[in-house]
Amino acid sequence: RVQLVESGGGSVQAGGSLRLSCATSGYTNRDHCMVWFRQAPGKEREGVAAIDGDGAANYADSVKGRFTISQDDAAKVLYLQMNSLKPEDTAMYYCAADTAPWAPCAVYWTDSGQFHSWGQGTQVTVSS
Repeated sequence: RVQLVESGGGSVQAGGSLRLSCATSGYTNRDHCMVWFRQAPGKEREGVAAIDGDGAANYADSVKGRFTISQDDAAKVLYLQMNSLKPEDTAMYYCAADTAPWAPCAVYWTDSGQFHSWGQGTQVTVSS
């Protein structure tokens, strides 16, 4: 059973940086699609960034150039480096995993319904 545990959230001022981590366990196959989603109060959950087993990354337009997704394959940790944070980045951030992808990650990563393994979330608050 895949388990995901996020950490690294917090409160920062606009322009600041945070790095989120997601410790993963319970799977051995290299092929996967790992995604960071976020959900702000009153808004739908949205995909922020994704990475596949080969390290290919995808980003939402709203975070391109500011956020970087990466993974440590040996330690099985997923990261999200967030720079130049804006108040609109304030949300609960979740990592999600698909360890048996049915298609290239780039095809479906923004669809939260495709992912059945989720972490508990970590709060990011950006003040102006």
